Amino acid sequence: MNVAEYMQTLGQNARQAARAMARATTEDKNNALSAIADMISEQREQVKAANQRDMARGRENGLDAALLDRLELTDERIDTMLEGLRQVAALADPVGEITDLKYRPSGIQVGRMRVPLGVIGIIYESRPNVTIEAASLCLKSGNAAILRGGSEAIEANQALAACIRAGLQAAGLPETCVQVVETTDRDAVGQLITMPDYVDVIVPRGGKGLIERISRDAKVTVIKHLDGICHVYIDQFADKTKAVNIAINAKTHRYGTCNTMETLLVHQAVASDILPELADAYGAIGVELRGCPRTMDLLKDIRQASDEDWDTEYLAPVLAMKIVDSPEEAMDHINDHGSHHTDAIITENYTLARRFLTEVDSSSVMVNASTRFADGFEYGLGAEIGISTDKIHARGPVGLEGLTSQKYVVLGNGEVRQ
Repeated sequence: MNVAEYMQTLGQNARQAARAMARATTEDKNNALSAIADMISEQREQVKAANQRDMARGRENGLDAALLDRLELTDERIDTMLEGLRQVAALADPVGEITDLKYRPSGIQVGRMRVPLGVIGIIYESRPNVTIEAASLCLKSGNAAILRGGSEAIEANQALAACIRAGLQAAGLPETCVQVVETTDRDAVGQLITMPDYVDVIVPRGGKGLIERISRDAKVTVIKHLDGICHVYIDQFADKTKAVNIAINAKTHRYGTCNTMETLLVHQAVASDILPELADAYGAIGVELRGCPRTMDLLKDIRQASDEDWDTEYLAPVLAMKIVDSPEEAMDHINDHGSHHTDAIITENYTLARRFLTEVDSSSVMVNASTRFADGFEYGLGAEIGISTDKIHARGPVGLEGLTSQKYVVLGNGEVRQ
């Protein structure tokens, strides 16, 4: 296979399909999502068999237990995929919505219409269920999609791709509205991210290495985040019960997610009251603590945090802790060391809370809530394609609206400019 020619063909097909998607009605898109769900349900055993071939190859290649777990498609995970398709079908269609329509002195009306981005390339690793998540969100938002999954999931992804094609055909939409790359050649990624004539946006979902490579080499706009170095700051005016519960949940609800707290900042006025209780709670469930010198004076038998710790996304039961003298010091630390993902303040001082919301430069900023809520489903988006820490276009959890843009529309009645 000539990978460059193959990817060019996918790009040309996707561009044509994007025009068909621009004409598709909400009913067309919902019918396609329902038909895809029906096909996966019918082909469940074939999909599972393909996944088992991936699993066997993964074991032979020495994939670790965590990666094998992410790769596996159980009946429960397939049921979740089916439910996800139906949930996306039930979401409001953002495409075609006209907002801010206003009369101008000339007599024309000017507003903005929400429209698809066009062709979205999505590059992801391990989890084959992302194939269905990505396809459903792109379809509902009126976009064509080129999906490049990890080589470790090639069999399952192709089985799911067959279901997607059949569902699109049953709904009367071109099969090329969603194309799953068939080659495991790594050059396919290099081609996909350098085809601006055919691809409008790239969304990488994977490890830091993948995202750094795509951000560096892409000639297409990228919606991305590299790290989730999230902070919780416990202020001197915090409610202790809220502070303890949130700090425990933000770190221990799940360790391997990008919205998990990695650094805890505590005001010096309440550190001696709150930190020992938190240390006991963390110790009971095996969280390793690393602290600044002042934290080490207060808590015995913890490691000293290095400069590197303040800039690390652990994705593990490890937590960096720092005592600060003021909210300003806390906000400076967050803006200097955070990844602009999600940061929270625990305080009953709402003037200070408003300052925190304004001055902390992150895609999600929270008051008296766990960072674990930074998620498309929890935000009411229904589903998400990922989290964006960029500042242009989409920021924070990217749902259907984040996969669209806006264009100006003008309604007139024969007006001419004088």
